[in-house]
Amino acid sequence: MKVFLLWHIHELTDDFGTHDEEKLIGVFSSSKIANDTIQKFKNLDGFRDYSLDCFMIEEYEVDKPTNWTEGFSTVRWTE
Repeated sequence: MKVFLLWHIHELTDDFGTHDEEKLIGVFSSSKIANDTIQKFKNLDGFRDYSLDCFMIEEYEVDKPTNWTEGFSTVRWTE
């Protein structure tokens, strides 16, 4: 079974620097429902201030790992 995660991601600069501001809008059973949701959200406060390119749909297979299958490591930044 596949699911479709709908994200809104845009670049944000604040006191901590520039980073991605990510919002998970929802998890949907079809890409059509995810796309229909974009049409509903694109004119809402906040969302309308950004390009449609900020909406991203990711497809995932349920019960199947997609990331970190070989572990992970932590990188610490120093200045």
